[in-house]
Amino acid sequence: MPNVMNTVAMVQTAPRTLQARELPVPDIGDDDGLLRVEACGICGSDCEQFTGVLPVRMPVIPGHEPLGFIEKVGKNAAKRWGVREGDRVVVEPILSCGNCAICKRGLRHLCSDMSEGFRCYSYIPVATPPSLWGAYSKFMYLDADTMMHKIDPTLPPEIAVLYNPLGAGFRWAGELGGIKAGDTVLIIGPGQRGLASVLVAVAAGAERIIVSGLSKDQNKLALARRYGATHTINVDEDDLVSSVREITGGAGADVTVEVSAYAVEPVAQSLSTTKRGGTIVLAGVKGMKEVPGFVSDLAVVQELTIKGALGVTSTAFRDAIALIERREVDLSAMHTHSFPLAEAETAVRTLAGEIEGESAIACCLLIDSD
Repeated sequence: MPNVMNTVAMVQTAPRTLQARELPVPDIGDDDGLLRVEACGICGSDCEQFTGVLPVRMPVIPGHEPLGFIEKVGKNAAKRWGVREGDRVVVEPILSCGNCAICKRGLRHLCSDMSEGFRCYSYIPVATPPSLWGAYSKFMYLDADTMMHKIDPTLPPEIAVLYNPLGAGFRWAGELGGIKAGDTVLIIGPGQRGLASVLVAVAAGAERIIVSGLSKDQNKLALARRYGATHTINVDEDDLVSSVREITGGAGADVTVEVSAYAVEPVAQSLSTTKRGGTIVLAGVKGMKEVPGFVSDLAVVQELTIKGALGVTSTAFRDAIALIERREVDLSAMHTHSFPLAEAETAVRTLAGEIEGESAIACCLLIDSD
């Protein structure tokens, strides 16, 4: 008998337009599943999707940082994922084929199978069956190519849902940055992923951790110091390059992790904040803007390694979940705002800094509590 149950989802129909819609909950076969969404983290890219900066095919259900419970699961999928109905899980956003050469190297987030376009939760249009491709919804479809991880069911949802930004810290600062004991690390941008990079740098034994931000980021810079940053720089008041040189005695950082949003100047500055032979990780997206003043010869003569960062590996997600489950770090300080599903637009605008009087670090939708 066909499933006729409907669910409520917030659907983006145009830039800056989210509408509540009822959509059918699909039948589940042997190879797929259904997630009852408990919470969904709000990512910086959600803000770009909301404003129309990202070229997303609409209408679409946003949300690619889901936490929830397995509502239904096919027998083959249950075996493949190692889950059963009722398990609490977090879901990786990118749907990879698992068979291409890149996937087999363990880089599933860079899957080269683009035969159906970029397959990622929150970016697949509602018109693509079975429609529930995003976590701004009470239920989310679990495609057969999904990767997921079980997580402690006793964790508060607003803490458990931090798995994605923390995973980015482990991937960008740890795996790509290669931070090691004794290093000097510069993190440009004190948002949730910048703060996650601080925690990773501390765990790696970095000797100096420098975090830069704007005047409006004072609460984030204070939290960076609380999490282990040894120096913070307000770039509205002090020049980034000269400040880093002063702190490091002219040497620069072993690793620079650039995670600021939209600003292109830090990309050019990173060539002068990083020491000879050092590594630059570029993770902050800039809306496809060109970078004035980027002098490639500086990278050549200093033998700098420049790495782009897209997404998170399964190993980084596992490291992030382990950090959360150990409960050794007060992650509640990173979470600042929770919203019901119906207030998804306010949640996104809060993270984007558009709500007067609100200073957000990490926001989430608490969907299961509606």
